[in-house]
Amino acid sequence: MAAPADRRRQRREIDPLEEPKGLGRRRQQRGSRDVFGRFSEGFARAMGTSGFIIGMTVFVVAWLGWNDLAPVSVQFDPRAQNFTLLTLILSLQASYAAPLILLAQNRQDDRDRVQVEQDRQQAQRGLDDTEYLAREIVALRLLVRDMASKDFVRSELRSLLEELDRRDADRTTAREPDALERP
Repeated sequence: MAAPADRRRQRREIDPLEEPKGLGRRRQQRGSRDVFGRFSEGFARAMGTSGFIIGMTVFVVAWLGWNDLAPVSVQFDPRAQNFTLLTLILSLQASYAAPLILLAQNRQDDRDRVQVEQDRQQAQRGLDDTEYLAREIVALRLLVRDMASKDFVRSELRSLLEELDRRDADRTTAREPDALERP
């Protein structure tokens, strides 16, 4: 009896202003739903295996064999009653299996929805990156188009060199008469 009292004291020790009202209860419910959801997925996964089908077949054959071939005094579900207990057990198993399988499918659908949303966001980021890179490439092409090419620079340098040679030639011819007058 001390254990439940200790738990109550521990719950009271948490400052109620530090946690939104009812959060502890929701956390417990979420945890129990998650455990139940994992159980249902495991159950649905197990029912979808060949081992389950073989096991159920062996179980039903053994049940039918025992209740058909055993002496009437040890039969627990006689053939005369059309195997009522077996029918009840199989119906009960089916009535639980269907909702558990649907729950597992719903959880898988939720995971698929989240995955599709993440894929969409990743594709959008990829598209945004691609568009950015395309704009950068266009900007670089415009800059490169405005840049001087190697042939243009060579021709400009040749024309400057020719102009400098012409100036030197003009200066040399302009100085030569002066040089003749001095001696």
